[in-house]
Amino acid sequence: MNSAVKVCLSLLLISLLASCAKGPNHGRYSQKYDSIPDRLPSAAELVEPTPKVEPPSRQGNRDYELFGRTWRVMSDARGFSETGVASWYGEKFHGHLTSNGEIYDMYAMSAAHKTLPLPTYVRVTNLNNDQSVVVRVNDRGPFHDDRIIDLSYVAAYKIGMLDTGTAPVRVEALHPPLQPNQLLTATPLEPAELPPQYFIQVHAGGNLERLSQEAARLQEIYQVPATTQPNNGLYRLVLGPFAAPQTDILLAQLRADGFTGVFRVQVQE
Repeated sequence: MNSAVKVCLSLLLISLLASCAKGPNHGRYSQKYDSIPDRLPSAAELVEPTPKVEPPSRQGNRDYELFGRTWRVMSDARGFSETGVASWYGEKFHGHLTSNGEIYDMYAMSAAHKTLPLPTYVRVTNLNNDQSVVVRVNDRGPFHDDRIIDLSYVAAYKIGMLDTGTAPVRVEALHPPLQPNQLLTATPLEPAELPPQYFIQVHAGGNLERLSQEAARLQEIYQVPATTQPNNGLYRLVLGPFAAPQTDILLAQLRADGFTGVFRVQVQE
């Protein structure tokens, strides 16, 4: 690990960050300084995660203040790309909380970023050797002006940056399209014979032609049913219908894409 250090965040900040940065004090950690684990990653641990649509984490997605600065968390990472210096964190933080309330696993393909939504899948490319890895961002950091992302031990190992400690990288956000089977298949809690229960209302207004055109556009983008319905003398554009869990997935995706006014409408019996 490089000689730079991080300042550990207080337990009082867990609700905002639950994050950690390397520092000279033990704080809640058993080690004073970070270290390399005593074994290399296994073949199974080197498998990269497949990006998928996930709802925003309940923790770690609010703007926050730290070290005299205010950090604005992005509402949408679609199209995000940046270059800069990456570092990594390992043994010291293994088993402790991440910013979104999960447990940091140095053998999992994860990362910390100061402002990306949690979680976000990104591809990180080591510009020294062109090796890349897909990781899931679930933590906040690194809080150094000259660094843009903190990789887990296994991710750093995969792109060959353990020896140097840091490396110039390119970070690119990955946003997989929603798959129809994510929304239309039954779940163990809702047997296949039960009908879907909710529509998602996206827009409402009196211009039926315009709403119909928008419905066709959204149907093509999200690959889900989209239609217009009369509503108290006006019309509403709705997606669906879906079962409740699938509704939650699509609502999260729509809001991430900028449709802040979307909401669910129960299917009338």
